[in-house]
Amino acid sequence: MAVTIDTVSEADKMQVRLAGEVDVSNADEVREALAGVFAKAPRAVEVDLSEVPYIDSTGIGVLVGAAHEASDAGAAFSVTNPQHNVARVLSLLDVADKLGVRTTD
Repeated sequence: MAVTIDTVSEADKMQVRLAGEVDVSNADEVREALAGVFAKAPRAVEVDLSEVPYIDSTGIGVLVGAAHEASDAGAAFSVTNPQHNVARVLSLLDVADKLGVRTTD
């Protein structure tokens, strides 16, 4: 399944909105989009997963890598609005805190 990636700039924060399944078939596309965001040196990066019903270990690895890149660049990083099943996987894999997961519930 394809993933849709939209990037929105808000002052010194960049938001990356993903829609669709994030898995091994499109992880490179997500990684490249995030690299493009970090090239703009934002002070904060937010990845919105509200439209992502499924993420596999490769997709999670991309997010963890982005969190490390943000830390190295001195930028804040967060993953927002994950659907329940995605949030559960992030929690079970013990990466929710590292990813700064935030929900609106």
